[in-house]
Amino acid sequence: MSSEVGPHRATLGLGGNIGDPVEAMRKALAGLDRRGDCGVLAVSRLYRTPPWGNTDQDWFFNACALISTDLSPEALLDACLSVEREMKRERIERWGPRTIDIDVLTYDDVTLAGETLEIPHPRMTQRGFVLMPLADIAPDLVVAGSPVSSWLAQADVTGIERASDDGNWWRKAADPT
Repeated sequence: MSSEVGPHRATLGLGGNIGDPVEAMRKALAGLDRRGDCGVLAVSRLYRTPPWGNTDQDWFFNACALISTDLSPEALLDACLSVEREMKRERIERWGPRTIDIDVLTYDDVTLAGETLEIPHPRMTQRGFVLMPLADIAPDLVVAGSPVSSWLAQADVTGIERASDDGNWWRKAADPT
């Protein structure tokens, strides 16, 4: 638990392009929401996005979530990494294919530059695939001195396609088991 008075608000970026990434993100959000120390407040629409970094791979699905948490930033990262491990995420190649990826983008108005966690996420203001879904749920959130909506206006969003009409896609379970 965080030593500061909670709850805190954090934003997460989720994505994947191996197997059924939409189902993986759905399970990840549901798992975080079931925790006693995290709650999902809002989820963006789902987006289909071209690969970034290593472009010789399948397209991704991406989304963002606004959560409430009693966890410290580091403990929240640990919780996200635990979800990734449970879902058999393997870290083989930077910016490479993955079943699930969960990034802590922001945490309240904290600025942190640790060995394992940097907040705000160091490249989020340059990535249309992060900014577009984040603008769905937090357009006025200030990151690095400017609102998300301003960063989005400057970002390259070429090829990004909306894949859901709203943020309820994660509540629509494909398999009731």
